[in-house]
Amino acid sequence: MSNFYIQQSIHIQLIKIGGVSNSSVFQIGSAGIIKPSSHLYNTGGFTEPAPEFDTPLSEGTVVGTPFVPLVAPAKP
Repeated sequence: MSNFYIQQSIHIQLIKIGGVSNSSVFQIGSAGIIKPSSHLYNTGGFTEPAPEFDTPLSEGTVVGTPFVPLVAPAKP
């Protein structure tokens, strides 16, 4: 197996990303192998489950509706 060492200089003026999903990979430059990696950390030192969400939703709010307005992706 051969090893390649690449030195790159990349200058980006604008990047527009049309969509992102849970399994998205955004790569700039070269990589021989992209190994999937997923890590779960308890940085707060929590030892119990989070309390149930009991704050009432405002009138007219549909469950599952995002609280942050989302813009539909642009059509190419």
